[in-house]
Amino acid sequence: MNDTEVELAALIDADAATASGVAYGDVLLALADAMVGRDDTALAQARDAVLQTLGPAGLVDAVGVASNFERMVRIADATGIPLDDGMLHLTQDVRHELRLDSFTAAKEAV
Repeated sequence: MNDTEVELAALIDADAATASGVAYGDVLLALADAMVGRDDTALAQARDAVLQTLGPAGLVDAVGVASNFERMVRIADATGIPLDDGMLHLTQDVRHELRLDSFTAAKEAV
């Protein structure tokens, strides 16, 4: 992998996140997963792991980035912004690799 490639598996797989070269990728992925999950204990553990690993400022930054992304996705979903044909074609491989088409919003957009 060169400097311009992105290892997409690191976004959905803890082992790939660890191997991706992103500092503390596994800890950050666990936090992101817990933030969109429904397990309060897992969320508390993930927050604590980030706090212990990256410190208070790192926790604030990580939660801020994840929250902003979630906000943007919710706005797009709520307004019904569909992917046009060109974007559907361009993102086909990424959507497949990240299994994005399995989400309810993706099924409803078709």
